[in-house]
Amino acid sequence: MSASKPHIALFGTSADPPTIGHQGILRWLGEHYDQVAVWASDNPFKEHGATLSQRSAMLRLLTEDLGCENVAVDERLSDRRSLNTLKKAQEIWGENITFSLVIGSDLITQIPRWYRVKDLLPQVTLLIFPRKGYPLQPEALQQIEALQGTWQAATYVPPAVSSSEYRSEGTATMLIPSIIHYIQSQGLYQENCGE
Repeated sequence: MSASKPHIALFGTSADPPTIGHQGILRWLGEHYDQVAVWASDNPFKEHGATLSQRSAMLRLLTEDLGCENVAVDERLSDRRSLNTLKKAQEIWGENITFSLVIGSDLITQIPRWYRVKDLLPQVTLLIFPRKGYPLQPEALQQIEALQGTWQAATYVPPAVSSSEYRSEGTATMLIPSIIHYIQSQGLYQENCGE
């Protein structure tokens, strides 16, 4: 963490639902960044099983359970386009901030297709977390660099669980108890998990 120029991690996620993997990432970010902003967002490349407001509610439960004062859900940052999220973050915290945009390694090949990616990448550092089955591919990283992007590989490997895996299998150990209770109370994911 830098004393002179605050470093904020921006972590948008589908959170459909948020898992212990998301929580592990947030814990690690909270230990390494001055501030961590997390939000649920609609990924234009995915379909979602819960509404945006339900996914935001589950993320709040996850961060409350985490108990890190510098990690918070900030729904103002939710946007389908990362460049718009960055503009909002700059309005909130000012431009004299270092921003890292948190992504999973499964998204690297999508980045060249992102909205106005050439405007986005010079303004942030991509912090890439490993995802099972998605190794860091040198060709994809070279494409990011060719677009004036900088990247850093996270030193933390989150648990090998995923939201899609939960939606298909319903394995309760992937989620914290308060989120399981929320899912049951809202009747979410029943068609896939048989809950």
